[in-house]
Order: sequence, then structure tokens, then C-alpha cells
Amino acid sequence: MTAPEPARAARPLSGPALRATIFVGENDTWHHKPLYAEIVHRAHRAGLAGASVFRGIEGFGAGSLIHTHRLLSLSEDLPVAIFIVDTEDRVRAFLPQIDELVTEGLVILDDCEVHRYVGRAGEDTA
Repeated sequence: MTAPEPARAARPLSGPALRATIFVGENDTWHHKPLYAEIVHRAHRAGLAGASVFRGIEGFGAGSLIHTHRLLSLSEDLPVAIFIVDTEDRVRAFLPQIDELVTEGLVILDDCEVHRYVGRAGEDTA
């Protein structure tokens, strides 16, 4: 198990931004670790504004195999979505790392607008 990375102050982020959404399977791995965790940790090390992982309850991708959480299903490889938000330049600079890690899955980019970016201490960073 790796030690938690030290907390750091968030840099201000508001206005136009880019959101990368990466869809992979929860059982996908990178060097025996969950792929989604590797993506989040690399995004953190790259200094991106934020990344979150959400577990899906059902879905299918390019292979057309439906993955579901239902009890009678044989599939346990549920879909996960990793959302990364930052300025367009910073997200695009991170794309080569995503390309290295994601060999099966879907990566989409969306323009978005950051309305509010607040840390746990309640300090508004915008």
C-alpha cells in the first residue's frame, strides 16, 4: 500500500475548462493496480485541478458485452467513469498519459465552465 500524497493548496480555477471523461472496466489494471486509480494518481501528480471515479451499475462498450450489477449476472466487471477537469491546455497536456494507460475504453472531451471550485476548508479558490 502506498502512503497518501500530501495535501496541497488548490490553484484557482473558474470559467472555461475542459472535462475528460474516461470509461473503462473496474477490473482493468495497470501493473497489478486498478487502472482508474493509476489515472487518478497520475492526474494528481500532474497537478490537475481534480479527478473523480464513479462506478456504473450497468453498461456496454465497443465489445457489446453488457456488464451489470444484478445478482444473476455473470459479469462483475462494472463500468467506471473517471472525470478530470482543468483548463484546456492542462487537460490536453495530460492526454498522452491517458493514451498510454487506456488500451480498451472510451475517452471523451467536453468543453465546460467551472462555476465554483471550493476546497474542504471552505475557502473559495476562484
